[in-house]
Order: sequence, then structure tokens, then C-alpha cells
Amino acid sequence: MKQRTILSLLTAAALALSACGGGGDSGGSASGGTGGPVGEPQQGGELTVLEDAAFAGSWPAGLDPATNTTGGSNIAMNQAIFGGLFLLRADDDGSNARVEGHQAESYEMSEDGTSFTIKLRDGIEFSDGTPLDAEAVRANWERALANACTCKPNWPLAENGIQVVDPLTISLTFTRPFPAILASFPTSNVNWIASPTALQQMGEDAFKIKPVGAGPFTVVDNQLSSVLELEKNPNYFKEGLPYLDELTFQSIGGDQPAYQALQAGQAQAYEGLNTTPLLEQAQANGQMQVTIQPATSPYVVQLNTEIAPFNDPRAREAIYRATDFDAINEGIFGGNYEVSQGFTAPGGKFYHAEVEGYPEYDLDRAKELVQELGGLTVNLGTISNYVATQINTALQTQWQEAGIDVTIEDSQLSGVIQKFTGGQWQAMLQTAGAWDPAAGVGVGFRFNSGVPYSGVNDPALDQLLADASSTVDEAQRDDLYQQAAELIAQNFYAPFGLAFAPANLAAAGVHGPGLTTKIPPLLVNTGVIWDEVWREQ
Repeated sequence: MKQRTILSLLTAAALALSACGGGGDSGGSASGGTGGPVGEPQQGGELTVLEDAAFAGSWPAGLDPATNTTGGSNIAMNQAIFGGLFLLRADDDGSNARVEGHQAESYEMSEDGTSFTIKLRDGIEFSDGTPLDAEAVRANWERALANACTCKPNWPLAENGIQVVDPLTISLTFTRPFPAILASFPTSNVNWIASPTALQQMGEDAFKIKPVGAGPFTVVDNQLSSVLELEKNPNYFKEGLPYLDELTFQSIGGDQPAYQALQAGQAQAYEGLNTTPLLEQAQANGQMQVTIQPATSPYVVQLNTEIAPFNDPRAREAIYRATDFDAINEGIFGGNYEVSQGFTAPGGKFYHAEVEGYPEYDLDRAKELVQELGGLTVNLGTISNYVATQINTALQTQWQEAGIDVTIEDSQLSGVIQKFTGGQWQAMLQTAGAWDPAAGVGVGFRFNSGVPYSGVNDPALDQLLADASSTVDEAQRDDLYQQAAELIAQNFYAPFGLAFAPANLAAAGVHGPGLTTKIPPLLVNTGVIWDEVWREQ
């Protein structure tokens, strides 16, 4: 039966590849990258970076950290404009990943994990000449937490939990221990501090178009979801940085046109390549550097347990039993990726490949359940990118073999957000987890009760996830996250799949951390450290 499934998936993949003009087989290295920095970094030059319009190339609400509804996908632009209190760094091979202070000089967590204090670097100014001090941070945090951005953190703040200690020191107090606080910064809007003075003078509408930060670059022109032109910030606090004079982010309609633009010299970098045939072509191209990042966020089929059909656990089990991600991995991706049974992946913390009690693929059982239900009809959505749409097509094939009637659709990020917030979606192929499951768009974003992007309402699961994020001991956190993954499996809440991470492409002569070296993705794309990106002149 599995051989027939793989053959079906190979046929579907071949049809899809011919439709998009892809060539070659569907394999591709799941590791590696070509080259890190060669020689001493050089000053000057400009760089054009392409971003997929379905994800990072979409910023329809502007780039004000507090009001940008797609902020989690715009980490690259936010880091370039605002810099960040903290950054995720790693050794060039992706190992030893850790969060380090950037605009924050130091930090301290209380022994009981209920308070966190940040000391800012002295002398940092926004590009308008006003100080980035503790009062500016406080104003940003309060505004960020009060707005509806998807990338605001879920801090368990105590009443009056944000306090300015002195001009360069600010503290947070929590209602419970929250050791994941440090990991939460690089993925969330509280990391990107904007000038309160510029915001007040310009007003929100103008500020979201030309936000003012203290990052390595300043905004020259911003055409929403199209082109963002930046230039070197002459007042940047790090001497000699950034290396580049100009940095441009440009939205483009997917991997194929991005690859062609790079080949034609119209751009020098592309974040988030996930079309496997193009990946192979790029790896064989001597003029292009390919860096595949360590995976941190596995794909997951989210099931909306609040409405039919998935308010019935039999329907959810049928999906588990009809889903064979091992076959999808072999049939479409050449077996190059890990298949995860939980919300962690090899590049992140607390990874376990297997989850005890995970419901295995069983086509006969799936058919029995569908007959018991008197039939099963499902609408399966996802975001518009190559890997996601390929997986959706494969899932449709597998589920139909079990007698499930399946329609599939894909949307850009803004459309996916609308479907979730509308509450009437049935099944969604998304990614779940982050470098730290408690940080950013982590596991709670997909599985906590009452969250717009979750299909689950389970107080027991909520408690496990809260306990895991509240536990200081890392081994105990690991155990709690394993218990949470087991509970998800026992209740058939959402089958997990490929622990996939996209690749970054860069022209020869371009170098920089997270672009031509490995840094585990904060969410989906890697947090490139743009002030250290440089071009050979």
C-alpha cells in the first residue's frame, strides 16, 4: 500500500513541477551552504534582497512594530530598520545558537524567574537624534502589547509589570516564572524599538510608512508590499557598521522569478527558497551561494476542533490515519528532511523525533472511520509557497484514498490570517513551533485555547504549555513539552510533518551572518544580521 502511495505522490509532484516549469529530480541537499566570509569585510556598495510576496514580501499594514499585522514575517526589515534589543546568533554551521544582547548591554533574570531586568547600552540614538533609553523602551513595550500585531509576545505580566529603574535600565515583573523571556525577544515586536518622538510628530499613518528606529539603516522609500529602500544610518551605534551603503528589499512573486532575477543580476540575495528543483539548480550554479538553515518549525495540519467535522474526534483520527508524511518526504522531497511527530525540529530546543503514542498511518483504519462517520468532507488551506502547496496536493491524494472528499486552496499570508480570524476554517497546513517553543509564534500560537490561530480548546494542554514556559530547569521544560506533544497526539488535534527549513541564496561575493552562514530560523526565515552583511567591491 505504501508503494502505491509513493507512486501517486511522485505522479502528482511530476505534474506540479511540469506546470511550474521546474526541471530535474525533486531531491536536494538538506544541509550545507557554500562559503562564509572570505577575507576582511569591505565597506560600501548596495544590495537588493528579494522576498516572497506570499510571506516576507508582504507588509500591507506598514512597518510600525506595534501595528504591523504581518510583523513575524518581516523580521528582516525590522532588524534592518530597528536593530533589536537582542539577536539570535550561532556559529557559522548553525550550532551553539544563543540569544545575545544587541542594543541591550546586559540582562538579568531573578532566581525565581519572575523578574527580568535589561541594561541598555549608553549613547544609542534613534536616527532622528533622540535617545534610545529606558523611557523609550517602556513606551514601545506598552504600545506594542496594547495593539493587535500577531508578533506581540504573550508575557504573563504582573500589574504595573513594566518599570523604568533608571535612564538605561528597565525591568519586567511576571505573575509566574517565565524563563523563556529572553528567547521571546528576537521573534516579537517588543524587540524593535521605535522613536516615540518621531511617532508623535509624524502620526501613526505616516510613521508606518517611514518608521524611525536606531538600526543600521534608515527608510528612504516604502511602497507597501512592493519595495523598501534603505540607506546607511550615519549615527549607528556600532562603529564601522553597517558595511553596506544601501539595502533594498523587493517583493517578488515566488521562487522561480526570484531565481531568474538573481541569475540576471537584478538582485543579489533571496530569502526563503523552498522549491526543491530550483534548490538543486542553485547548488549546481557556481555563481550562487546556497545556505540551507537548520529546521526549527515543522509543518502541521491544524484541525479546527470548534466546528464540524473536527469537533468529532473520529474525524480527527481519520486524518491522522490517512496521513503518511514519510511517503510525502520520500515521494516528493527525496527523503531529505526529518519527519517530526511534534512541534519541535532538529535546529531548535527540546527536539525529539518521536512522540509516544503518536497515531501512525493506517489506511484501513482511516477507511473504517470515514464509513463510521457516513463520509468526511474537508477543505484544506495553506499559504502560497512551493513546499506547502506540494504537501497539500499530496495530502489530498492520500486522504482521497481513505474516502475523504478533499478540496485544497492556498492564499497569501494576509488571506490566511483572514481565514483564521474568521473562525470558519476546517484544516490548515501551517508551521508550528519556533527555536524555543515558548517564544514568538511558538507552540502556544497554534494550540492555546482562545488564540485566533489555534484550532484547539483544551485547558489541560494550556496548563502543560504554561508550566513548560514557567519552568526554569531546562530538563523539566523538555519533559513538559514532551507531555504536551503526547496530549496533542492522544486527542488527534493535529498531525505533524516535515521539519522543513528554506534556503537563502546569495550572489558570489556577498557575505553575512544568517545569509551565507547558518542561524536557526526564528520562525520560518532566518534572522539575517544586516549590519554585518557586506559585498566584495
